[in-house]
Amino acid sequence: MSACMQCGACCASFRVDFSTFEYEEQGGAVPAGLAQHITASTCRMNGTDHSPPRCAALYGKTGERAICGIYEWRPSPCREFEEGSLACEQARRRHGLPALNA
Repeated sequence: MSACMQCGACCASFRVDFSTFEYEEQGGAVPAGLAQHITASTCRMNGTDHSPPRCAALYGKTGERAICGIYEWRPSPCREFEEGSLACEQARRRHGLPALNA
């Protein structure tokens, strides 16, 4: 099983902004009610602008068994986030998790 299917550190570390065209209300796939309009062209996943951030679509405990509740419909920043990238390792450190590439 991929670390991404159980870690969730990225979902509890970063703000997630995406195009309004990805939002269900505009014909996209990100379910309505899980994001808010920030500008005329940008939406943000609920919970990701809190301190500390935690995406409203994240279920479970970070680092143990955390799962994205909208994995098939997640926005492009989440789709583009790479397991083992520098940002991934930064998020894992933030949550006290070991590096994947150690």
